[in-house]
Amino acid sequence: MGNLLYLVHRLPYPPNKGDKVRSYHLLKHLLAQHRVFLGTFVDDPADEAYLATVRDLCPDLHVARLNPRSAKLRSLAGLLSHEALSLHYYHNSGLQDWVRQTMATQQIDAVVIFSSVMAQYVDAECGVPMLVDFVDVDSAKWTQYAPDHTWPLSWLYRREGERLLAYERAVAARAQRSFFVTDNEADMFRRLAPESAASVDAVSNGVDADFFSPDPARASPFPGTGEATHIPLVFTGAMDYWPNIDAVTWFVNDILPTLRQQWPRLCFYIVGRSPPQAVLDLAAADVVVTGTVADVRPYLQHAAVVVAPLRVARGIQNKILEAMAMARPVVASQSCVAAISAEPETELLAATSVADFVAQINALLASPERTASIGGAGRQRVLQSYSWAAHLSKIDRYLNFKAKP
Repeated sequence: MGNLLYLVHRLPYPPNKGDKVRSYHLLKHLLAQHRVFLGTFVDDPADEAYLATVRDLCPDLHVARLNPRSAKLRSLAGLLSHEALSLHYYHNSGLQDWVRQTMATQQIDAVVIFSSVMAQYVDAECGVPMLVDFVDVDSAKWTQYAPDHTWPLSWLYRREGERLLAYERAVAARAQRSFFVTDNEADMFRRLAPESAASVDAVSNGVDADFFSPDPARASPFPGTGEATHIPLVFTGAMDYWPNIDAVTWFVNDILPTLRQQWPRLCFYIVGRSPPQAVLDLAAADVVVTGTVADVRPYLQHAAVVVAPLRVARGIQNKILEAMAMARPVVASQSCVAAISAEPETELLAATSVADFVAQINALLASPERTASIGGAGRQRVLQSYSWAAHLSKIDRYLNFKAKP
């Protein structure tokens, strides 16, 4: 058992979006064998209600408040310092003081970083091993955003990609081990940071298949009966995340109209917190924007098909694993399917174009037997391959400390 400093860029509870699902399960894994000193941010006022829960789980907790609007303004200081704007966005002097005090007084054995921007709080000569869960190559995301925006955002995103990559390389050079969510992400970073290639590894996401499991008693959230019943297509995710915004906009504008020519009762449900005005404006007779829901499982369980038409995303998408665990058929972008160890066409369906999405969804809606088969096979894949404990145990070899006196 050791003393760990765990720094996370967003409160790892509730596990209701991709990064929080992973950081929460990593926290639980670390707490099973170690004392954990958790430093984190709250960037959503709704999360204040969960602080007591996190403190019960991890009493050694320091929380810094982050206002996204003022943080964006503060991040512009990076233009003067020639640094990545993300570093200034997540800078907090109170958290910095707490980290220094904790390192000085608590005999910390190792530092675990979740999201590279949190490494700025750890001195280069801290004297203990540092493990970094990058999750994704964030710099590549910024670079990927650039072509889809006009100047000056295109320039700003391209700049952020370049500066953040330089920072990621410096962090990886300091780290004992760097982790990414898929082999593809790890391989990409090895190419971008060849000097750290030997210390890069992949730790996959998992899913709580007991929580995300079909329940015959779970009521449908969808209205109507008989011929008035919707045929629900469902997308889940945090709707203040630009790749999700792009995905649902593309689906509504380019894919749904063609599908409705054959299936006029189709209704697309966009299920997720914090939808911006651009998503709210998609609402129509055949498009429902739910905003935050108390429980996403009814929407998944009673969906005809779950879709993940992500054009700007890589890595393992928790939304896909959760839908598979709920035994629902999923049609997702090829880049997302490639990140998941699933048998194509029998456990998970891939699409690369409007025509692909239309063809895959049409085929599922026309065949309840195939829908059930793919859904059941997808759940079995999750049970076999996506246990959190099995994946997170990879980091334990780097946290093998002698018992403290």
